[in-house]
Amino acid sequence: MLNASPDIRQQLFDTAALRPKGAARHSPVQGIVLTNGDIDHVAGLLSLRERQPFGVFATPATLKLIEANSIFRVLDRACVAMKALQHGQTIEPGFGLRLTPFFVPGKVPLHEETGAVEIGAETEATLGLEIEAGGARFVYIPGCARISEEVRERVGGADLLLFDGTTYTDDEMVRLGLSQKTAWRMGHMAISGEDGSLAAFNGIDVGRRVYTHINNTNPILIEGSRERRSVEQAGWDVAYDGMEIVL
Repeated sequence: MLNASPDIRQQLFDTAALRPKGAARHSPVQGIVLTNGDIDHVAGLLSLRERQPFGVFATPATLKLIEANSIFRVLDRACVAMKALQHGQTIEPGFGLRLTPFFVPGKVPLHEETGAVEIGAETEATLGLEIEAGGARFVYIPGCARISEEVRERVGGADLLLFDGTTYTDDEMVRLGLSQKTAWRMGHMAISGEDGSLAAFNGIDVGRRVYTHINNTNPILIEGSRERRSVEQAGWDVAYDGMEIVL
């Protein structure tokens, strides 16, 4: 699994392939890869504390956040192995996959912010994932503050791209009175605008491109909306719960 969101329990119920089978407390979930230490990506680990064995793959910085928080001690280390990922180093975690993590521009998790926050740096704080299996390749980047040259190179020629679609405009949540933070301040790039992801990926060869990690303020969630039409016309799909993609 890629990241462990707070609703992971519901995902397990809704997805037949993820339901327990066989022996008591069996789980088909054998590994979880974390792209950062945000609450939205790690809180679901607490729902996987029934002593079933699995691995948690993340950068040393993200693993340190988890290990420093006593609540995550409910993950019995006799069953749950913490495995460090390094930038650009391909691993074979099992499951017939080859996984290459790489830094993408981002920021530290909200709960780790202190003083002036650096945004857009390429550090252990935020990962993209390049995953290969059976001759197919897809790139997963659920959080990204800007498109770096490495991101362009990784995405080019991929069969599938799942990319950060948090907001449509940079000031979306500010305009709606829901936050004082722009998308950029939260470590995300907006979809629209000269500096948005629609423009940034224009002309890059990708088999299929899908927006994911979509905030509930984003109008691309509304079928038939002007914003939804704009991304569809640019060749993007909008992810939804239960979406299945076969490569």
